[in-house]
Amino acid sequence: MSEAGPTWAVAADGWLDGARLTSSPNHDARPAGTVISLLVIHAISLPPDEFGGPGVEQLFTNQLDPAQHLYYREIEGLRVSAHFFIRRSGELIQFVSCDRRAWHAGASRWCGRERCNDFSLGIELEGCDELPFESAQYKTLTRLIVALRHHYPIQDIVGHSDIAPGRKTDPGPHFDWSRVIR
Repeated sequence: MSEAGPTWAVAADGWLDGARLTSSPNHDARPAGTVISLLVIHAISLPPDEFGGPGVEQLFTNQLDPAQHLYYREIEGLRVSAHFFIRRSGELIQFVSCDRRAWHAGASRWCGRERCNDFSLGIELEGCDELPFESAQYKTLTRLIVALRHHYPIQDIVGHSDIAPGRKTDPGPHFDWSRVIR
C-alpha cells in the first residue's frame, strides 16, 4: 500500500477497480494491434470555471441539457468522452474501458504519430486554466498513473496542449507537472 492509498488494478476488460463506473456511449474500437503508450492529461469544467456539478458527466454520457446554461448551447451535439475524470475532491470516475478508444484528443499528434486517441488514455481533471488543482486530485492521479503503468507500456505522459498545440491549452498553466512525473 502506498501513502496515497491501496494499489488499484486494471481488470482484464479494461475497467479500473478503484473507479466509480459511468459508461459513456462515446467510444469505439482501437485499430487492431494498437499498443497503449500515451497518457493525455486534460482539464474540464462545466459550466466553464464552475466545479462540482453534473455537467461533465452529462457531457460524456450525451445527457447535457442545452437549456441549463448558455454555454451548453454552444456545445450541443458534441460527442466526446475520456477514460477517466478526477473531481476536485479526488473522486475517480471511469467512462470508457481502457481497451476502447475514448474520444478525448481530437486532431492530435505526438512523436510523429497522428490520431492520439488510437494509442492513448485520456484523463480529465476537474479544473480550468485560471486556478490550481487540488492536492486530492494529484493523489488520485498518481495512484491512477501507477495502476495504468503497471498494466500498459506507457512511454509518455503529456498535456492536451502538447498533442494539440495552438488548439488546446489544458491542463493549463497551474498544473504542477512536478507532482505527477517523477
